[in-house]
Amino acid sequence: MQKDQGILLESGTNELEIVEFSVAESRFGINVIKVKEILNPVPITKIPHSHPAVEGIIDIRGEVVPVVDVAHALGFEDSFNPHQDKFILAEFNQTKIVFHVHTVTQIHRISWESIEKPGTMGTMYQGLETEITGVIKKEGDMLLLLDFEKIVADISPESSLNKADIRVLGARERSDKKILIVEDSGLLRGLLQETLEEAGYIHTTSFEDGKAAYDHLAEMAADGRTIQEEYQLVITDIEMPRMDGHHLTRRIKEDPQLQQLPVVIFSSLITNDLKHKGEIAGADAQISKPEIVELIKIIDQHIK
Repeated sequence: MQKDQGILLESGTNELEIVEFSVAESRFGINVIKVKEILNPVPITKIPHSHPAVEGIIDIRGEVVPVVDVAHALGFEDSFNPHQDKFILAEFNQTKIVFHVHTVTQIHRISWESIEKPGTMGTMYQGLETEITGVIKKEGDMLLLLDFEKIVADISPESSLNKADIRVLGARERSDKKILIVEDSGLLRGLLQETLEEAGYIHTTSFEDGKAAYDHLAEMAADGRTIQEEYQLVITDIEMPRMDGHHLTRRIKEDPQLQQLPVVIFSSLITNDLKHKGEIAGADAQISKPEIVELIKIIDQHIK
């Protein structure tokens, strides 16, 4: 089943569409803009000495793509009905990868405001907190948004941020400029702050979603403070509960007191097909994770 590109929502509306799927008896979701195609399983070529969660590789119209068994990655049981299994061909971090799941059911259109952070749900899903980016209450059950980037990073650590990469930029001086970071992943938030410090940007403030960041900026503006003196640049992810990065960018660029603040979108969803969404929202630049060197170069250009 080829995904209809027309289903993508207008940029900056703070809505998303979720492809619902199941693994064992649990319901999960993946952002539709990560999904290229839903496939029926095909024969897999095994790879010697590969990660236990990697089933092997398949050929998709001449392109070799790895297959990850999501049940194995999460520590779940194998499929009860293998004939119902599906392959989700996804693309993020400029990489294509197939996720082997047990069923694919439907697409839901929801607002980021209706997605709760896992930490607010108590211990109901204890043990999966680090694998989940959001929780959707639906039909008396929970639909869990999986952190696919983390699953891939656990399998292939080199695919994540590496602050050592910035050594190619040579010696760096410390900057007095202040940067606001908006990133829902605690792991990536910490790595990003550490990397910016290595690059000389030692003054950073972080928030875990767009709403918290925008409320902070709006409150400062309401207090009569000049935002350009408080922060010189915003770095934001796209996928975040309550308010996504596109909506945050649009809100900043439509606010007369905030619109001069440069906004850089740093996300795994920066692809040729989707870059226009950030442009429509008004982003000053867009960099794909984990291209940290390019991010530092863009920061240098905007806050000299």
